[in-house]
Amino acid sequence: MAEIALFLSAFLAATILPFSSEAAFVVAISNDMPVLNALLSASSGNILAIILNYYLGYFLYEKTKIKLFSSSFGPKAYRFGHRYGYWAMLLSWLPIIGDPLTLVAGLVRLKFVWFVIIAGGLRILRYYFLTLMV
Repeated sequence: MAEIALFLSAFLAATILPFSSEAAFVVAISNDMPVLNALLSASSGNILAIILNYYLGYFLYEKTKIKLFSSSFGPKAYRFGHRYGYWAMLLSWLPIIGDPLTLVAGLVRLKFVWFVIIAGGLRILRYYFLTLMV
């Protein structure tokens, strides 16, 4: 039951909702949840949420592409996001800015596999480093 609660808190935290999965993760480990269970629950919830964000951005592109490319700044912004998007994914684990970046990754159509490897891998590493600190 605690694993499901941790999964849900990590999922909600990776959406645009202001929620702290790190606090829930630390509490779970402090209350004797096995570290591997906590790591798997939090990481999988967080990764599924960033995948949802990616696809929201992906479908948002379809709804906004005419407006995006008809503006004077739109095509340039799109090319900039596509060119430097993978580098921006290195910041996707950060609070506040990380989750919107995962939405933008879908909007600029970054390759999904690389998106999951970079952004998902960093989410796992974040929780791993939290286990080392607790």
